[in-house]
Amino acid sequence: MNQEIHREQGHPRSRVLKRFIKNMGILILVMFSLWALWEMYAKEAPGDYATREGDIRLTEGNYDEALASFNRALRERPNHRGALMGRALVFIKTKQYDKATAELTYLIDYLRKNLEPDDPTGVGLMAAAYANRGIVHDTKGRYKEALADYIEALRTDQGALDGPGIIDKVIYGTPNPSTVRGRAIYLKEQLALPPEKRLLRVPEIDAEQRMHKP
Repeated sequence: MNQEIHREQGHPRSRVLKRFIKNMGILILVMFSLWALWEMYAKEAPGDYATREGDIRLTEGNYDEALASFNRALRERPNHRGALMGRALVFIKTKQYDKATAELTYLIDYLRKNLEPDDPTGVGLMAAAYANRGIVHDTKGRYKEALADYIEALRTDQGALDGPGIIDKVIYGTPNPSTVRGRAIYLKEQLALPPEKRLLRVPEIDAEQRMHKP
């Protein structure tokens, strides 16, 4: 009879052992997760986490929060390239064009002085900075300055400026979005015409221009 009870209920020591093994498994999983997070955080350069946070807020359209994150990144690491670009994009999105121009000019000058030739990310960032400053000039009607920046952007890194990919086309609903190259060609052709024949602004097409961030 006692044996039957043991078979039905299981030996107490066996139940304790199973519970111990289960709890230890959970503890090991939690500790491993914490260790992985710590490793990722410890290996990050100062400002990287705040910059990623700012990118997310920027994508969401939370511009005040995005700017706060980029500012925090710059306090952690002055001249953080991604944070500088992020601030510039916030200024463009909020139509603070003078601040955007100043931020992009600072970033371009900083990259010119500090960019290593074997840094493809930095080269792409410089091309994006030229392109975005060109978009600001374009928006403000400074077409010659815009063309100069577009040309410099293409000269720096054409591959980084191929235009939005298929995901952006789906999201923004523009099957043939404006590209830096296309806009530069158009501006060059228009600026070569007599002033009275130029058509430098087409709102429907201009609205399809997208900012660049590698």
